[in-house]
Amino acid sequence: RSSWLLLAPLLTPPVPVITAPPCSLCPEGAHRFQWIRNLVPEFGISSSHVKVLSSPVEFYELLKVQIKAAKQRVVMASLYLGTGLLEQELVNCLEETLEKSLQAKGSPDLRVSILLDYTRGSRGRKNSRTMLIPLLQRFPEQVRVSLFHTPNLRGLLRLLIPERFNETIGLQHIKVYLFDNNVILSGANLSDLYFTNRQDRYILLQDSPEVADFFTELVDAIGDVSLQLQQDDTVQMMEGMVHPYQGDKVAYCEIANRRVMEVINSARTRPELLHAKTFHSSQPGSSLSSQQGSQASGSVKPEPDTWIYPLIQMKPFGIQIDEMVTETLLTEAERDARIYLTTGYFNLTQAYMDLILGTRAEYRILLASPEVNGFFGAKGVAGAIPAAYVYIERQFYSEVCYLQQQERVHLQEYSRTGWTFHAKGLWLYLAGSDLPCLTLIGSPNFGYRSVHRDLEAQVAIVTENKALQQQLHQEQEQLYLCSGVVSTSTFEQPNRYVKLWVKLVTPLIKNFF
Repeated sequence: RSSWLLLAPLLTPPVPVITAPPCSLCPEGAHRFQWIRNLVPEFGISSSHVKVLSSPVEFYELLKVQIKAAKQRVVMASLYLGTGLLEQELVNCLEETLEKSLQAKGSPDLRVSILLDYTRGSRGRKNSRTMLIPLLQRFPEQVRVSLFHTPNLRGLLRLLIPERFNETIGLQHIKVYLFDNNVILSGANLSDLYFTNRQDRYILLQDSPEVADFFTELVDAIGDVSLQLQQDDTVQMMEGMVHPYQGDKVAYCEIANRRVMEVINSARTRPELLHAKTFHSSQPGSSLSSQQGSQASGSVKPEPDTWIYPLIQMKPFGIQIDEMVTETLLTEAERDARIYLTTGYFNLTQAYMDLILGTRAEYRILLASPEVNGFFGAKGVAGAIPAAYVYIERQFYSEVCYLQQQERVHLQEYSRTGWTFHAKGLWLYLAGSDLPCLTLIGSPNFGYRSVHRDLEAQVAIVTENKALQQQLHQEQEQLYLCSGVVSTSTFEQPNRYVKLWVKLVTPLIKNFF
């Protein structure tokens, strides 16, 4: 009980009003989403470079293959790195690849950058830090391990809140794994559950240098304002950098905002400069024009039919792009459009709930049944979290029924024996279409934490290619096949009983999980 009281100073933070940008949607297909590029970088790629994975084992094996093949860079951002045998095998793969790079002629080219959360990565005596220290000791010039510490956990609060509970204040929650020019986008962490029986989503972007450069720069920017792990398991900030919990909070957040926005704005302006240069250089008689002509018969980069839009959400730094784009997508979804939205932790913000209940599109929301919730069977207070999610789900379903929206808003629960559920994102089907033309994939859960507390990133993938649309459709179908429709009778089952104390406490703590 005392642990919850320690959170009292942060129980009722103000919720600012977000105004979605004005958007003029084009009438046709995928092109109607080009308004997103007014807010974020746009990367055009060929759909042939996109592969949708479906299982944790596929994800794990791909990580190992990509690490072993890397020549220039390995960049991995995750909440934490686990401490089991499977995680050790990943570390061993990194060590082998670094060793190979070291033995190559000349100076080693391979650089490894790992970004984790400080509080989650420091939990327990054996933790993410102890797993990675041998790499730092063996390859000090090639390996960087950054541990992000939220600026909101400081002072008396930091001294009083115990381990595990301190993770409720704010985390580095971004998950992106890139190897040279190949990028894996996912919501999965680097832990054995996510490699075996914890269902998530995973999309591989192959040979996508611009996307890889963007996420490398983003991880570098967050790394620069994070604590740097040292060979002796101490941490220190880069020289001249404001400390996240010992220094001035406003100054730290301003610096972090500036570093991240530099990455976003730089990536946004790059294509415009390239376009202008290409346009002027392609006039008759120019050298570039003749080069292009000579390449006409050779291998030419295919015209993009798929567009990648990185959406960043870092409310502690005043960056709310993902929230803005997500709200606009929900607002602008037309009548008869279908949105399949999934989250492992159903705890939508009030703004998202209001939009789902008040707009015209049809929604099918996939969430975890209590038995596949990641907290199911946990010790102590955390063991009651699945019941809190049941209570939140029941409240939302009651609101759907009260507004007589059952024909338009459907809830479905993922259930699979021996598995847990962690998939998040959405698929958007335009009116009259059997295939999605847009998906969101990444780390956000559409809840209060994702919007207000943690560092999050996902991408909007927009495609007009039917084969890729079919891949995304099959991904959605495969997840929803393992689900049952929620009805009034669902909450009458014995395993849906919620104790009175959980009902009373949930409204106070729902912004922390």
